Amino acid sequence: MKLQRMEDILSGHPYPGRGILLGRSADNEKAVVAYFIMGRSENSRNRVFEKTGDGIRTRAYDESKMTDPSLIIYHPVRRMENCMIVTNGDQTDTIRDFLAKGECYVCALRSRCFEPDPPNYTPRISGVLLGDGSYKLSILKSLDGDPSCNHRCFYEYDNPIAGQGHFVHTYQENLDPLPSFEGEPRRVVCDAPDAKAFAELLWKHLNNDNKVSLYVCYAGLRDGSLDEVILNKHA
Repeated sequence: MKLQRMEDILSGHPYPGRGILLGRSADNEKAVVAYFIMGRSENSRNRVFEKTGDGIRTRAYDESKMTDPSLIIYHPVRRMENCMIVTNGDQTDTIRDFLAKGECYVCALRSRCFEPDPPNYTPRISGVLLGDGSYKLSILKSLDGDPSCNHRCFYEYDNPIAGQGHFVHTYQENLDPLPSFEGEPRRVVCDAPDAKAFAELLWKHLNNDNKVSLYVCYAGLRDGSLDEVILNKHA
């Protein structure tokens, strides 16, 4: 698979929707995590990320303008003892609950499917970063917009390459209805020196009209340190 740069992917796509990137820093010392949300409707754009005790959550920027919290208010990132879970919906909690019981993330996601938002049937994308820096990505999506068929795709990366990662997002193109992501997670460059630099690069190349919030974390593989950045369009 071709190695791509995130700025090229994002600059050429005005609405990838929500995106997850997991990878390894160029110095091979840190795991790289990025998650962003975008929006075309007022309800979707009316959000910010904020830190919680075990990760981040979305919340309404202006509570008076929130019309429907379902599917847009959730915990995108939750940390557990030896892993970090990153998703685009409340399946974050499903994965956490299954792992807490000693079950696997695949079992957790077999209990879920794409989002109930016709006609888009937005994919559920999920990632699990383990303490050793290995990671897993998945996507649950409809068959070309047909809700009668749910596709569950799982990808595992045991020994990440320094300076590289994998990126998955929800929408293939900015159309109506929105078509689901196609193919395997994109193989991408992760050569920014720290979370701030990588966040600035991603934020710069996300479409200015549609970007809403971004989270980036560089997690130390030896010491467990967390270098975290949150950027919100509604500062």
